[in-house]
Amino acid sequence: MRGPTVLITGASDGIGAAGARILAQAGCEVVVIGRSTTKTHAVATAIGGVALTVDFTDLHDVRRLAADLLVRYPRIDVLVNNAGGIMGARQVTGDGHERTFQVNHLAPFLLTTLLLDRLMESRASVIATSSAANRAFGHVDLDDLDAEQGYQARKAYGDAKLENILFTKELHRRYHQRGISSAAFHPGNVATNFSHEASSPFRFIYHSPLRRLLRTPEKGCDTMVWLATTRPGVDWTSGEYYVRRRVARANPQANDAELARLLWDRSEQMVRNN
Repeated sequence: MRGPTVLITGASDGIGAAGARILAQAGCEVVVIGRSTTKTHAVATAIGGVALTVDFTDLHDVRRLAADLLVRYPRIDVLVNNAGGIMGARQVTGDGHERTFQVNHLAPFLLTTLLLDRLMESRASVIATSSAANRAFGHVDLDDLDAEQGYQARKAYGDAKLENILFTKELHRRYHQRGISSAAFHPGNVATNFSHEASSPFRFIYHSPLRRLLRTPEKGCDTMVWLATTRPGVDWTSGEYYVRRRVARANPQANDAELARLLWDRSEQMVRNN
């Protein structure tokens, strides 16, 4: 008997790869989704999973991935939107969006909404990897989602991680009664390569001897795995933000229902134009 089908983006390294390994050991059918063909296939081969590649800086490629997933998987039990990271200098993608915003928020927003019907049919859980940066640096400005005014790498990252939580809450509001459960979580400060392109203090911390003070990917993925393998409404509450398996306080903007609704609407308009 096949176990639950779990899709994990950003699963070629870090907490995504660690989570994929643990979930495969638990009997899940894991789809390893990453940007690097070599690394993605290596992880998938090691766990007996399926490898699919995607470039989140290209929304057309996200559409291709979604179409492929819909053909391959008549049921999707869990979607983990884990891909993301902090970038360096401001860059605009071929789709015309600031890269941090697109990779961390807009691309996973598009992927999730393209899979909505299948996720509802499957009564799926949608899990977003956020960060404590949502509180430390985040402040969403709907009139400057592409960070054209006074760009700072850590601010763009904090905004995107806050947007992940707003998306989680709005996904719950719109679709929980139709079968989808959603949650966001902070993995802690984990020793991964997520900040390898950054020029901020994040890069110094994650790529120096201080790295040994950080959590391992296996510990960082614990809440992800817990959310993916337990029951929403029984073990956890849909629409919430978690740290170490407990509901946690997020940026005050995360509780702004009107902001969450408007961010969804703006995001929908943006992806419709690409």
